[in-house]
Amino acid sequence: MASMCQKNVEINISKGYNLYKWNGGDNMAIEDVKEYFKQFNRENDVIEFDVSTATVPLAAKAVGVKEGQIAKTLAVNIENGAILVVIAGDCKLNHSKFKKEFGCPIKMVKFNDVKKVTGHPVGGVCPFGNNNGLKIYLDISLKSYDYIFPGCGSENSAIKLTNDELNMYSNNMKWVDVSVPS
Repeated sequence: MASMCQKNVEINISKGYNLYKWNGGDNMAIEDVKEYFKQFNRENDVIEFDVSTATVPLAAKAVGVKEGQIAKTLAVNIENGAILVVIAGDCKLNHSKFKKEFGCPIKMVKFNDVKKVTGHPVGGVCPFGNNNGLKIYLDISLKSYDYIFPGCGSENSAIKLTNDELNMYSNNMKWVDVSVPS
């Protein structure tokens, strides 16, 4: 992982944990998300961390919550183009449920295409401020928690939301059941 992220992170190892200290990067996407949240008067609720939140374990550690409370946003190609599916951090997409819902197999957007497709970098993909018109689907796994923490367009950000807030702010197309516990 370090080789893909070398210009953005510094690896520190202590007490058996790999901690990825955030050293900057492209902040344009997070600024787009903050601008998006201005319409709801929530731009100041976006939290920026001094450490990376690019993975579920790193985000849960930074926020201080269970991994399931991290809302993981996945960019998936379907027949009509890409969509974003947001699931609980302790879950994974299930092939048969996904195919039943969307009529096609899971085909993740390629790593090198994520920023072009979503407007956000890998590790910062979120359902907010997507200028590419991507449809957003929220998975019912998120409903297990009163509060969830989706990323906000960078590899070191999040916002605390209820499911109702996430539903509204993401312009969710519909709630789906396409995941299973990891």
